[in-house]
Amino acid sequence: MDDLDDMDHRIVTALRACGTDPRVAGAARALSWAGEHGALWLAAGLAGAAVDGARRGAWLRGTALTAGAHLVSMGVKRVVRRPRPAHVVPLVRTAGRHSFPSSHAASATAAAVAFGALGIGAVRPLAAAVCVSRLVVGVHYPSDVAAGAALGALTARLGADWMRGGTRD
Repeated sequence: MDDLDDMDHRIVTALRACGTDPRVAGAARALSWAGEHGALWLAAGLAGAAVDGARRGAWLRGTALTAGAHLVSMGVKRVVRRPRPAHVVPLVRTAGRHSFPSSHAASATAAAVAFGALGIGAVRPLAAAVCVSRLVVGVHYPSDVAAGAALGALTARLGADWMRGGTRD
């Protein structure tokens, strides 16, 4: 095991131990459930589009970028095929067996960047909480979450001009 793998194992073990507190476990489960398939972020984007008519297009483009980040992360997972942590007992079931990158982190970070550009700063701490929840529930390594977050941020940044209504597709 190399240093990164060793650090990954130690961090997920320590954060999963936080899940022995029923309040922490409940919050982590709820955040993980809400972030499944990007549902929380897609619902937030569609709600924003419904109530903010002046920026409806930006909300919908941000939602599309968030969905895109999630889809790209799922594709990368199928190529990399890294198994989920086996040395801890997970607190939630997962949709798949593969861990890298975290699709929850990809969609959460894409939403934080995209909706943050609309001035919705509250998304950032919620997105960070979703990312951490995946470690607390024991289904990802920190490097999975970091890679997912980087993928989500990159996706949203690459689509920033398009989101603002620019011509970049």
